[in-house]
Amino acid sequence: MRAMLLRRNAPIAERPLDLVEIPDPEPGPGEVRVRVRACAICRTDLHVIEGDLPPRRLPLVPGHQIVGVVDRLGPDARTLAVGDRIGIAWLRGTCGSCEFCRSGSENLCERSRYTGWHEDGGYAEMAVVPEDFAYKIPDAFADHRAAPLLCAGIIGYRALRRSGLPAGGRLGLFGFGSSAHVVLQIARHRRSEVYVATRGESHRELARSMGASWVGGAFDVPPVPLDAAIVFAPAGEIVPPALRSLRKGGTVALAGIYMTPVPPLDYEECLFHEKSLRSVEANTRADGEELLREAAEIPLRPEVTTFPLEDANEALCRLKEDRIDGTGVLVVSGSASASGGAPEASPRCGPPGPRG
Repeated sequence: MRAMLLRRNAPIAERPLDLVEIPDPEPGPGEVRVRVRACAICRTDLHVIEGDLPPRRLPLVPGHQIVGVVDRLGPDARTLAVGDRIGIAWLRGTCGSCEFCRSGSENLCERSRYTGWHEDGGYAEMAVVPEDFAYKIPDAFADHRAAPLLCAGIIGYRALRRSGLPAGGRLGLFGFGSSAHVVLQIARHRRSEVYVATRGESHRELARSMGASWVGGAFDVPPVPLDAAIVFAPAGEIVPPALRSLRKGGTVALAGIYMTPVPPLDYEECLFHEKSLRSVEANTRADGEELLREAAEIPLRPEVTTFPLEDANEALCRLKEDRIDGTGVLVVSGSASASGGAPEASPRCGPPGPRG
């Protein structure tokens, strides 16, 4: 099969992913193999490729927002069938027996394993997954619009829950990439006001077009006190203004798997009045199932820019440089949509820009 293979950690500007032919994977006990149709790209992929997250294996096929069709069952796989359209997300395995797994917090399992980090992911024509960690994809979504829901959507959904946003409350989003543009749609569906602070005029324009009540620069404080806020930008210096934007008793949730150092916090300005600061780690399968259900009911519509598999380096460069509005999606094989239609075309990335 064709795959984009990472042999060494390096800045994405060096184009470290190579298009290669590697053997087709075979599903093990309790696993299924999918023929990948689409795989969304993610900042976590950048952290894996560039080494911000310590490598778990090399060489590696990245990618963890995968939509495809089951084409082979491993021994003892019984809940899925050949032909099922499924999604593969970041969390791909837990021990099932520790205190966290038993208490409904499997995302904190110390033996958890992840797609596109511990095991090969979806920047390839085929991928395997334990069937217990696969998601049935609602018919409401074409392949390339379902893919962003499998990380951007799930993590955004968990971050929204962790923020404690009350019904109809005011929510701040700091950073407006893939997850944030999904959360905005969920929050507005729940009749909340959404305030967006982000760098990049195209991101601000997208937020306005999607119904944000206010849009400002990355370090701007919204004009009204917020009930809750989510920091999506992987920049620690965003945390103090996010905390300053809260009303008394409000909560800031930090949604990223990686963040630059958070500067010292002024206690009175940032934390007094019973403000809370909470982190988010991965997701549970229940998060994914609930997100897909609500997304289909809304119906939620991710904004996507599509790329062919071989342009993965270019797509990730554009993501690094904040030149993708919404989510970038690699179209890998087969139809890009559930109805057989073609995905939107997208321009190729230009020459590499500065790192950072």
